[in-house]
Amino acid sequence: MKNKRFIYKSLSVLFLTGISFGAVSCNNSNLEDVKNTGTFDTSNYFQNEEQAFGGLVATYDMLRKYSGGFENMVTFFNGASDDFYSGGGNSSDGAGIQGFSNYSINAIIMPPSYWKDYYQGIAKANLLLERLPAINMNEHNKKRFTAEAKVLRSLYYFELLRMFRNVPLILKTFKYDDDYYNIPQAKPEEVYAQIEADILSGINDLPITTSDAERGRITQGTARAILGKIYLYNKKNTEAAAQFEMVNGTPGGTSQYGYKLVSNFADLWKVSNKYTTESVLEVMHKDISSADWQFWGSGKDESNSINVMLGIKSYGRVANVPNNDAPDLYASWGFNPVTDDLFNFMQGDPRLDPTIFNGKKFKDEGKITYSPGYKDTGYFLNKYLPRNADKSNLPGPTELNFHQNYIAIRLADTYLMEAEALGGVGGRAQALLDAVRARVGLASVPVSMQAIKDERRRELAGEGHRWFDLVRWGDAPAKLGARGFKAGKNEILPIPFNELTNTVLKQNPGY
Repeated sequence: MKNKRFIYKSLSVLFLTGISFGAVSCNNSNLEDVKNTGTFDTSNYFQNEEQAFGGLVATYDMLRKYSGGFENMVTFFNGASDDFYSGGGNSSDGAGIQGFSNYSINAIIMPPSYWKDYYQGIAKANLLLERLPAINMNEHNKKRFTAEAKVLRSLYYFELLRMFRNVPLILKTFKYDDDYYNIPQAKPEEVYAQIEADILSGINDLPITTSDAERGRITQGTARAILGKIYLYNKKNTEAAAQFEMVNGTPGGTSQYGYKLVSNFADLWKVSNKYTTESVLEVMHKDISSADWQFWGSGKDESNSINVMLGIKSYGRVANVPNNDAPDLYASWGFNPVTDDLFNFMQGDPRLDPTIFNGKKFKDEGKITYSPGYKDTGYFLNKYLPRNADKSNLPGPTELNFHQNYIAIRLADTYLMEAEALGGVGGRAQALLDAVRARVGLASVPVSMQAIKDERRRELAGEGHRWFDLVRWGDAPAKLGARGFKAGKNEILPIPFNELTNTVLKQNPGY
């Protein structure tokens, strides 16, 4: 008999009914204005549409895993790619991110949140989907809430598949006396089939576009982009291309969903420039939670942690330099220094300066000072550097309350994924590649898979995609072998040790 003192956290506690939801008003459906109010008994909840919306908001909350908390997806996967090092204060600053960057990662130092947090999001979606049918509410909204919850659950399962591949498929809530210790891992193809079908089942119940009051919510375009990405990773290129074509429309033009490349690439990284026409799936960040150390990264805070993690250690502008044109940055933690390889690769590209801050140049000119972090190169990811102009004036530590949104999927990304799904050949693939390059004033180059790979590296640098791209293309062993990447092992991560204790889960091969 299993020892019940061992708590199988992700598949037990998080699947019980005491799940945290937000208190909301149906008069204001803007997701970024909803505050989390703590855990409560859901057995008496879900009585009306307002409470159903609260459950939906709670399901959306897990999107912040991409860019919130120390264990965010972007800095973690940047650090394991060929474009960045782990960085930080020293070689032991964050065992997980350091171990992933040098491929010494194992089940003990693997941060458990990458498994646990997504299953928490899935648990919230499952609970909402079970309760929605019985709620007395507007039927149109009920269908929409159902579709949104299914898309979010599918996205969270997709992230688990990309990271761990072998995961349990759980589509119901669990009670205290359920045997959650004996939930086996599903075959990846079974999980793919489920999440693909779930998105397809509700696309037509989603709106074509959303108004300002509903910004950040999933639309038909968002769902199709997520589905296209899932198809691409599942090697269903024909289906992927079809979904992306509906999202993208005529390359360089405005699609049926209102998407269009912004004219100035650098504008994408202005903190005030939220929800542009290029944004397909955007993660909202605000400083209204006044995040503090005791709950940073716990789900209660709403800030973007990429900013403080990537900021330069002990940064300062030299005051006595006339006409000092160095940016006014907030001194931070020094994670994810840019590799020389990426800096050299981007030479001559108009996206170089908006993407990479050349601290080495400014330091050599005597315009700035800073303390080199671990693996310092002098080059930093400019897209997310914290600027003093963007500091919060609300309570809470400055470093924990930056509010730059993170764009998880944007139109240039879906253009290039469609071109990839088309095999890097043909007139449409050429037009898609040309549109991305023309936006920054670059001439056309013949389309090919290599041209698409190169364009993704330049266009999307530092946005958390590169490691997954290398693995999907089969290029990771060649690009990351010098770091310690081993083919047949490091394409997926180890399942965190605590998730295996007293369960039927099996560790991934090689770990």
